[in-house]
Amino acid sequence: MSQIALPDGTVKVFEGSVTPRDVAAQIGPGLAKAALAAEVDGQVVGLDYRLPADGQVSLRLLTRKDPDALAVMRHSCAHVMARAVMRLRQGTQLAFGPTVEGGFYYDFDVQPPLSEEDFPAIEAEMKKIIAEDEPFERFEEPRGKALEICRDLDQQYKVEHIQEGLAEHPSVSFYRQGEFLDLCRGPHVPSAGAIGAFKLLSIAGAYWKGDQNRKQLQRLYATAFFTQQDLDDYLQRLEEAKRRDHRVLGKQLELFTISPVVGSGLILWQPKGAIIRSLLESFVKDELQRRGYLPVYTPNIGRVELYETSGHYPYYSDSMFRPIEMEDGERFMLKPMNCPHHIMIYKARPRSYRELPLRLAEFGTVYRYEKSGELSGMTRVRGFTQDDAHIFCTHQQVGDEFKGCIEMTQYVLRSLGLNNYRVRLGFQDPGSDKYVGDQRSWDEAQDALVQVCRELGIEAAAEPGEAAFYGPKADFVVTDCIGREWQLGTVQLDYNLPSPERFALEYVGTDNHAHRPVMIHRAPLGSFERFMGVLIEHFAGAFPLWLAPEQVRVLVVSQKFEEYGRQVEQQLRDAGLRVQGDYRPEKIGAKIRDAQLELVPYMFVLGGREMESQSVAVRDRIEGDLGTMKVVEAIAKLKQEVADRTVRRTFSGDAGLGERGASSEY
Repeated sequence: MSQIALPDGTVKVFEGSVTPRDVAAQIGPGLAKAALAAEVDGQVVGLDYRLPADGQVSLRLLTRKDPDALAVMRHSCAHVMARAVMRLRQGTQLAFGPTVEGGFYYDFDVQPPLSEEDFPAIEAEMKKIIAEDEPFERFEEPRGKALEICRDLDQQYKVEHIQEGLAEHPSVSFYRQGEFLDLCRGPHVPSAGAIGAFKLLSIAGAYWKGDQNRKQLQRLYATAFFTQQDLDDYLQRLEEAKRRDHRVLGKQLELFTISPVVGSGLILWQPKGAIIRSLLESFVKDELQRRGYLPVYTPNIGRVELYETSGHYPYYSDSMFRPIEMEDGERFMLKPMNCPHHIMIYKARPRSYRELPLRLAEFGTVYRYEKSGELSGMTRVRGFTQDDAHIFCTHQQVGDEFKGCIEMTQYVLRSLGLNNYRVRLGFQDPGSDKYVGDQRSWDEAQDALVQVCRELGIEAAAEPGEAAFYGPKADFVVTDCIGREWQLGTVQLDYNLPSPERFALEYVGTDNHAHRPVMIHRAPLGSFERFMGVLIEHFAGAFPLWLAPEQVRVLVVSQKFEEYGRQVEQQLRDAGLRVQGDYRPEKIGAKIRDAQLELVPYMFVLGGREMESQSVAVRDRIEGDLGTMKVVEAIAKLKQEVADRTVRRTFSGDAGLGERGASSEY
């Protein structure tokens, strides 16, 4: 007898095995028509999934109102897209077609190669397929039969995947829709008519199974939504994201550059970008000093044995630069992590409980060998500097120290107007072997994270499998002003690196015996490079006054007021403000327009009346003309805004209505 527990607490009883479609039909014809997929004991399945004939399972029927249903529909749309391509291009070879954040893609081996000029024809064919409203039919075959089917279809990538990727699976599943047949795990919506509005977005290269030594395929990106309005809103956000692209703005505003001569993924900070970075560094340094952190410096390389002991080398060897072999056989590596170096500072001499917690902080540069296809401006690089720190403390101090790290990260984000964030707890995946340490330590660490978040009133969702290999962590996932999520600050709890199997860290306790400390890894910003990329896009290059590389531009209505302009410029500079003067023989309107385009927060316009009254006409990039002020009054206004770290913004980055206060919501 099958017992089906529904979300409202009711239990439906059936004789023998039924499907979610059967359950929906018994509940009512409206739900049977609206249901697109189901969730059975937390797993998303199709409506044709066979529920157990005996025992009880929980069932949630998914309609177009459920985010999980959207993912299922998008996967079905990926099949429709592949079917359309195969109709238009005979001999197309299929690779993989999963859903991703914001949409889906499918990888093809197709000749001649696809281009964006093919998009209208592909979309037109997709509309025909959707209008035919044929069902998605699932069937399962033994591996041998599945190989035979894929060979008959002449789909070589599917054959290889069954032989290699699915070698341990005794049987595999397919989905058929009309003449189209694809090896697929599913699930799918009942029929193509459930697919809503869709749009092909872009095309890119992608290596088969992500291996740059294998054949390069074409990856066709697309998205789909249940309504045209949702699709239009998404496309509008995409256009806004393009306008805010930090790679474009970084070049236009001369913040950073990447030189192929220097190397891909290696950032060259230009003076304006370096000013912002130094301001962020000073801000974090002041807060570190206030919270009792001690500065340290460590080299950019270390012996391979150091990272073998820490576990980084075996666990992250694929993303590290290769060892440098010396003449005497000694091997060094570009530093992938700062923590082993800080550990050796801790071990430099015996430690006492009186020294704990010991908080060591460094703006440490590390290096990771990211694949060339994964590099992206400042947000995915090969060399980056972390606002890194490691705390060595007793077990009794863990709660307070972890709480302090969380509070510091919140303070840093709040000071930059990044108030819309969630905390994600990265926990161990019990079924994985990538983690080090005993289960008791893991349980203790994960319980400590949950308790601290509860005390701080933080609603944190635990995600198994997202922990570091040495311990659980709390990641701050920030939502920017156009709704995109970025993982920035992190706090990680570590009972493993101090263990006897790793670095055997000790301190002498009150009982004069040796005890094992606990480590906390934390970085409120994460890396300066990634954080800078996110800030550029969040503010669309229009930084708040306290971070702006140029805070004020002095503009004279004619060159005869240049002397007064330079006096005002010097007064601003003496007050600690970053200022430039524009004394070109151009019309004042052109000078204002140039300052606006370069996103300078304030302009001081000077003419005859201003010189006579020792004043300035203040123009705000956001609010426009603020009227005439005495120089000292205008300087005081700007200095107060800097001291308060006021965050104001516009949606466009141009002049317009802004919001005052670092606590404004984004």
